[in-house]
Amino acid sequence: MNLRFIASMKKILIIQTASIGDVILATPLLENLHQAFPGAAIDMVLKKGNESLFRAHPFLGKLYIWDKSEHKLRNLYNILKQVQHERYDLVVNVQRFFLTGLLTAFSRAGHTVGFSKNPFSLFFGRRVKHLIGSGMHETSRNLMLISHLTDQHRERPMLYPSVQDDARTSQYKTHRYICVAPASLWDTKQYPAKKWIEFLGSVSGDVYVYFLGSDADRALCDEIIAGSGLPHTLNLAGKLSLLETASLQRDAAMNFVNDSAPMHLASSVNAPVTAVFCSTIPKFGFGPLSEYSYIVETDRQLSCRPCGLHGRKECPEGHFDCAMTIDVERLLERIK
Repeated sequence: MNLRFIASMKKILIIQTASIGDVILATPLLENLHQAFPGAAIDMVLKKGNESLFRAHPFLGKLYIWDKSEHKLRNLYNILKQVQHERYDLVVNVQRFFLTGLLTAFSRAGHTVGFSKNPFSLFFGRRVKHLIGSGMHETSRNLMLISHLTDQHRERPMLYPSVQDDARTSQYKTHRYICVAPASLWDTKQYPAKKWIEFLGSVSGDVYVYFLGSDADRALCDEIIAGSGLPHTLNLAGKLSLLETASLQRDAAMNFVNDSAPMHLASSVNAPVTAVFCSTIPKFGFGPLSEYSYIVETDRQLSCRPCGLHGRKECPEGHFDCAMTIDVERLLERIK
């Protein structure tokens, strides 16, 4: 790419239509591209349901929302036509899947870049290897996509809760509190309920405990609350937006999470976080990036760990030792 083209960069599109956590881990691209090209408009393609992450974002422009629930291909085609009309100077595809590769290849952008694992990468202007297991964090892997454009290296994800988000959560901040997000989309990435109960049953009674998650996590949170017997608890699962959740996490004494989206939410506002890794391992590159972040995992050398990159519905060995052998004292140490 020549220097004249870089100097004239005016319109940039980032494509990341995966899950909440993956979208949050793509935000360093926004930060670094905005720093390098402050006059450029930066837009994004997102999966429907993740757009609330960017409500009132200070320098993100248009959002293309891809509804995958029905008429998936038709909806993508409509987005493609809009993207082609915009004639972006740069399209950055963070995903490694066929359909987003198609969108990138046919975008009519001046320059396109993506990972070489994408089936359409042969038609990208620049291809970058995506290596998992090397210890490199996912945000650093993503930033390799634009290393030829900027020498900025802001690796921590960034989200921007608004004044309204802070006002909504201020009522919960009148006492010292911790936040607990006990659920995960994958069962083997989730610290078991009885271990959460054991941990919280030993927490000082003067600490307020707020439970975070989606509507689907409310029953699990209620189970843990009932089992722990703590006097000051509140189940906020499904009650807060994503940015309100981040606002609450930011001012907590500590946030206890699994290897899941709430961990990345905490990192996005530099909130203190303790992340419990069960079947997955930090070496995959998806750990917390807050200034005060801690990883808790089993001390045992288990031949079956990790059993997968994304976790599983159940332990393949039937014992779930990667979670059951984590001493709750390791979590308690983080709030003493």
